Amino acid sequence: MDFSFTEEQSMLRDMVQRFVRENYDLDARRKIVESEEGMSRDHWNTFAELGLLAAPFPEEYDGMGGSQIDTMVIMEELGRGLVVEPYFQTVVLGGGFIREGGSEDQKKALIPGIISGEDIYAVGFAEPQSRFNLFDITTKAEKSGDGYTLNGYKAVVLGGPWANKLIITARTSGGQSDADGISVFIVDKSANGVSTRDYPTIDGLRASEVTLENVAVGADALIGEEGKGGPLLEKVVDQGIAALCAEACGAMKVLNDTTVEYCKTREQFGQPIGKFQVLQHRMVDMFMEYEQSISMTYMVNLKLDESDAERKKAASAAKVQIGKSGKMIGQSAVQLHGGMGMTDELNVGHYFKRLTMIDTLFGNVDHHLRRYTNVDRAAA
Repeated sequence: MDFSFTEEQSMLRDMVQRFVRENYDLDARRKIVESEEGMSRDHWNTFAELGLLAAPFPEEYDGMGGSQIDTMVIMEELGRGLVVEPYFQTVVLGGGFIREGGSEDQKKALIPGIISGEDIYAVGFAEPQSRFNLFDITTKAEKSGDGYTLNGYKAVVLGGPWANKLIITARTSGGQSDADGISVFIVDKSANGVSTRDYPTIDGLRASEVTLENVAVGADALIGEEGKGGPLLEKVVDQGIAALCAEACGAMKVLNDTTVEYCKTREQFGQPIGKFQVLQHRMVDMFMEYEQSISMTYMVNLKLDESDAERKKAASAAKVQIGKSGKMIGQSAVQLHGGMGMTDELNVGHYFKRLTMIDTLFGNVDHHLRRYTNVDRAAA
């Protein structure tokens, strides 16, 4: 199998690398994170101008006609810079719901707003009781005239403070944890009955708790068929996992390179600590974990268009590898840097925090080990 990137994908990687190198050193990122809004609208507009927001969308909707591999390339480079602008939330998740489940009219109406940078999306899928179960939903949507009325609560809606549009999962029928009966809606965050509580997350991003009280939406707010949103939710989340794996690989690469460079210059007992064999072994282990993560990331991105069972297994297998490798590389980088490894002035701790958050998003290692096993048994 050929894993070579096309010329266009190599150019895309170079372009994003250059943006990160010129605009996202640690001091610049800290200023953005500590600003009132917590993101840079100028950077977001630059993403639109560079075509990054258009990359995964079909050309008939003014997109670039890229594939999941293009998204993987972008996310890996954004991971190297710990970029906080909501590319993942808007393009990968929000855009994914519209691209995979939206009607032709919805795609024509909504995708151009993402591509231009005018619209920012946040996805409300998690609830306080749901843990990692995507189908554990108490938010309800009831028929009301030609539309629906939504009532419920969504927790840890990443990118919520920046969004002007929300994608909400709600139950239109069935029991609390049933796979059937789930519907997906687009909701304007400014709609009557929508309230949010915004806060920063430990990795420098922003999130919201979203409350919906008698929020009225039209029939055109429904993505896909009523009550059939479960498979769409799983598919978009698996695409999100593939993109997160790429972001994590970018962060791991920086941690590895930073640690190797530090061990070449930090002296102890009259010589660089990188000459101590036990530390050399540790850095080799870190490198091997990174390479395994890269391989699994390529694998899951190549399997996203296969059968549901193969896609789910690939996503869970990759998430397990990323969770284990991110923890090992992060902890080792902190340890080899000594006490300064977790200080705010050094980038190591910031990357470790992001890797830790990636591990828990959409399910941690234990969750995906169980999911992989269950899918494998069902297929057998």
